[in-house]
Amino acid sequence: MTKTLLSIGHGYSAQALARLLLPQGWTIIGTTRSTEKATHLTATGVQAVIWPGTDLAPLVAKSTHVLLSAAPGEQGDPVLTTERQAFADAAHLEWVGYLSTTGVYGDHGGGWVDESTPLTPSTKRGKARKVAEEAWLSRGLPMHVFRLAGIYGPGRGPFAKIRNGTARRVIKKNQVFSRIHVDDIAQVLAASIARPNPGAIYNVCDNDPAPPQDVLAHAAHLLGLPLPPEEDFETAQMRPMARSFYSDSKRVRNDRIREELGVKLLYPDYDTGLRALLRQEGG
Repeated sequence: MTKTLLSIGHGYSAQALARLLLPQGWTIIGTTRSTEKATHLTATGVQAVIWPGTDLAPLVAKSTHVLLSAAPGEQGDPVLTTERQAFADAAHLEWVGYLSTTGVYGDHGGGWVDESTPLTPSTKRGKARKVAEEAWLSRGLPMHVFRLAGIYGPGRGPFAKIRNGTARRVIKKNQVFSRIHVDDIAQVLAASIARPNPGAIYNVCDNDPAPPQDVLAHAAHLLGLPLPPEEDFETAQMRPMARSFYSDSKRVRNDRIREELGVKLLYPDYDTGLRALLRQEGG
């Protein structure tokens, strides 16, 4: 039977999943906001749809699977806000995935969290994601929530900034992040699709949480370039969005994706991930 994935907010992570599913014969419908992006998606084999602006109900009706990547806005989750009726009669769906963030856990002073840790988000974005998670989980759909750590991959690595001299190591005491390569996000989603477990929540991160300055230093080492300069977090000039990422410090456990879904990470730590990116860039 032909499988059809409706990908609402078909961005960086969803496109990585599409690269896995399209060769398997899946039909993928991806929404985007711009005609320029729609043209690009069409060239990759995705059926591109401009949304908002298109009624999603007929697309939901002919889909077997749905991936929700659109971020919450001022009015809440954009799909539930404007397309609630589209999911009112969706008992035919086999799998629905919602891409959330590990920001829902809040700050744990560098301590470990897992999927059972109470949610105490400290940022506006984290709070919005918590509300959205709860709303989707209450809809009675075959829902799966994926809490993504910091995403990196092709086009989103540190090498360009190091090469052009704009990278800097912002130092904040006891600051630790978890991260995940986009190709590992894709394989986690594909594994969940193959083994659906409605109501499940998964942390999606690698095995090696680390201070951000250590990752930049390692990237510079791989390039054979000097270390980027250090800046103290308290006095560093940063955009509000960038500064907000330093609000939380935690180490995220990923046992569930490995034990329940059987995922073997392609890039279990930032060293393997960065080396792979450098090879892809011809470094």
